[in-house]
Amino acid sequence: MGFVLRWLVAFGLLSATFNPTELNYTRWAQNNFSDQMPLAVLLGLLLLVGYIIYLRATLRSIGGFGMGLILAIVAAVLWVLYDYGILSLENRSLNVWLGLLALSSVLGIGLSWSHVRRKISGQADMDDVDE
Repeated sequence: MGFVLRWLVAFGLLSATFNPTELNYTRWAQNNFSDQMPLAVLLGLLLLVGYIIYLRATLRSIGGFGMGLILAIVAAVLWVLYDYGILSLENRSLNVWLGLLALSSVLGIGLSWSHVRRKISGQADMDDVDE
């Protein structure tokens, strides 16, 4: 359940920033920046804090190579689905959602990896502190 929650928060963070609908920070800020600049800056800073938390934890747990490897695995899964005719890539909105899914998978796995490694190996990271 912990991984699913971390993945959902990552997906929420990414889709709140940008998605193919009109309900996202990027479009809202473009349309309302001059009228609601303080709110746009506040929301942008809150999103930035979320990205810093996720990216820092992901880089510390799996690193840049691990992030690239997870993206490659997700891309290979999408390629297989496309090759077997299960997935069509002609819908631009679907492609954006698939990109958000791929990126949120990287962030969710990155944030959860220390927990997975500890359960598999029985070894804690040096940063882990159990009380």
